[in-house]
Amino acid sequence: MSDNQFLSGRVRAHQLTEEDAARIQANFFAQVYGWMAAGLAITGGMAMFAATMPSVQQFVFGSPYVYLGFILFQVAVVGFIATRIFQWSSRQAQAAFIGYSLLTGVSISFIFIHYTGGSIASAFFTTALTFGVMSIYGYLTKTDLSGWGKLLGMIFIGLFIAAAINLFWGNSLLNLIASCVGVILFTVLAAYNTQKIKDIALIGVAEGEEMNTKASIFGALVLYINFINLFMSLLSFSGRRR
Repeated sequence: MSDNQFLSGRVRAHQLTEEDAARIQANFFAQVYGWMAAGLAITGGMAMFAATMPSVQQFVFGSPYVYLGFILFQVAVVGFIATRIFQWSSRQAQAAFIGYSLLTGVSISFIFIHYTGGSIASAFFTTALTFGVMSIYGYLTKTDLSGWGKLLGMIFIGLFIAAAINLFWGNSLLNLIASCVGVILFTVLAAYNTQKIKDIALIGVAEGEEMNTKASIFGALVLYINFINLFMSLLSFSGRRR
């Protein structure tokens, strides 16, 4: 999304009443959460399906090198989507989001083999509650959270590097520390990302329904990734293995 589009959206936003702006933002987030929920459902279904396929499990998770390569490919894919989504049609944006949700399902399918069903369910509902509370806080708070951006970004990079190293090292203490940091990081990011996405909710006022749909999918993608990472951190921290 270009700076001019953001500026145009902000200029038009200043012309709205507070009630109109609140209504537009509420409708926008209904779309965001709707797409996010759909993405999570697709990912869950794909993960359960991939867990029943020994060939997929052996290929993706049989070697730490292959699995790391798969994760890096996934990161490249989501980076590509994030940078191109506003240049595509809304249908292309929707297809890309669904495709990424399927890809994520494959990458986390191992949880249905390594963790008990009760642990997965408990981690999911805990994630949903924690994410929901923090997202509501990010939506309603008047405190500017943007100053946390650089610090959260650095922590995220450090966490990713630690997780990559531990794929080969397999140190239980490092895994515990990384899981704890991940829970804290992605809990805070839920509020931070929600507030950032709220800033783009009014872009549809300036750019029309097509851009509004793409913006809602972009917002859903950001919060979806946040939710998945929080869920995986909680499961790694507290989940019971089979």
